[in-house]
Amino acid sequence: MKSLYQLLAVLAMLSWTSCKKELEKAPIGLLTPDLISTDPKLGTVVSSANSSYRLLSSTLNIIGQWGWDDGTVLRNDFILQDIASGDMQKKWNPDGDQAWMDQFSKFNFTPANGGFNGQWSYDYEGISRCNKSISYLTDATIIAKIGITPALKNRLLGEVYFLRAFYYFDLVNNFGDVPLLLKPIASFEEAYKVAKRTPKAEVWAQISADLAAAKPLLPNSKYSDDTDKWRVSKGAVLALQAKVALYNQKWQEVLTSIAELESSNFYSLNNNYFDSFNLAKKFSDSEVIFAYNHQSAQTPAMGNGLCALAGWGFIAPTSNFISAFEPNDPRLGYTVDVSKQNVYKIFGELTDHNKGNEDAASNKIYIRWADVLLWKAEALLETGNYSGAIGLINMIRARARNSVTASGTATPAGTLPDRDVTVTNKTQIKNWLVQERRVELGFESQRFNDLKRWGLAKDFLKSIGVNFQDRNYVYPIPQGEVDKSGGTITQNPGY
Repeated sequence: MKSLYQLLAVLAMLSWTSCKKELEKAPIGLLTPDLISTDPKLGTVVSSANSSYRLLSSTLNIIGQWGWDDGTVLRNDFILQDIASGDMQKKWNPDGDQAWMDQFSKFNFTPANGGFNGQWSYDYEGISRCNKSISYLTDATIIAKIGITPALKNRLLGEVYFLRAFYYFDLVNNFGDVPLLLKPIASFEEAYKVAKRTPKAEVWAQISADLAAAKPLLPNSKYSDDTDKWRVSKGAVLALQAKVALYNQKWQEVLTSIAELESSNFYSLNNNYFDSFNLAKKFSDSEVIFAYNHQSAQTPAMGNGLCALAGWGFIAPTSNFISAFEPNDPRLGYTVDVSKQNVYKIFGELTDHNKGNEDAASNKIYIRWADVLLWKAEALLETGNYSGAIGLINMIRARARNSVTASGTATPAGTLPDRDVTVTNKTQIKNWLVQERRVELGFESQRFNDLKRWGLAKDFLKSIGVNFQDRNYVYPIPQGEVDKSGGTITQNPGY
């Protein structure tokens, strides 16, 4: 099924009564009877669930073919999060290529910028696939006919509930109120009904409901499937529940979810900072909780297309990002090699072998244990446990300074000293936390959401010369969506 932006093209066609030839075409974006099998086989149902993951990948051209203008060549997290936050610039040597990306570093975009359309399209295509999979897995007649085991049925259903929550988490943080689709769309009447925005509080409630539904369906093990370790696990559900609570400032819920995650003993900090990203340690490290599993030599392709962009000179740090690292912090060298213009976190190895390789097997990391520990530190800080918060920040710093550098040497004595655990100034501790999250999670598409939820985006971005305005705390709805809906999907204020 095509994504919501294509679905809404149907509505646009209906508004142009003169376009008879267009109306004679098959409805674009609708799940018509020939697209939903009423008699699916087991393989169809399993493939439907597996396909729901695809829109989280950085693989090139999952939607369309080289659609640079509409932002669909690959998933745009690195643009909407890393470039927008002031950590990343489009290219090492700025030029006019794909100028729409530069607009995110200046906040001088319009709703017609392809970056918004691309992110919206990827998320809604993912949601559409999840909805189709859920419709199969919750249909008692289908389940009885295909001979699926209860364990497999439950596991797949838990996975797609999580994935739908994940896509909506991205949408609500980027755009605020968004259309809420919870089942496949099979008629014009349904298309009209969904072509409107749902209040974000209801979207957050649905995210929580999906995660609550997913949790008991997944096995109590680190990996849901020991063969396919990339699948959504119960640990991923608990982590996303904690993150949802964090973004809604429900601090005790953050601590409760993380406590349950800790009790599983599935995750811990890797000894070396780079192990989470190292191709040689894929799904054998201690820290990664949820990642998209890029693979080489697959049909259809499943490689990491960001590596291809790096080969064309894209994906470079800003000077402000580089200067944010304390002296000798090995995390900088593991993230980017400025002298060689390499981005090792994306390449998955400390060479340039994958630079320019669109079929690289390096994973996209979405949630890892260090991130979770820093959520816990934030919740402890907000509930008055200052020493506990500082202790977790120090744990992250200790792992960093005890990691050998990217060149294989030990860090000098005195690198990344512990923060003073006796400090009780909340503002000071919050500044330490903000700093630690930036350097620990650099280029992992977390920074702009952090700045927004902390209310720091305007002050920070203006301090580095970016004309950020209050309206920019949410991105504009893609203009094409507003136009195709005939205005039933409204634009965010100020755009």
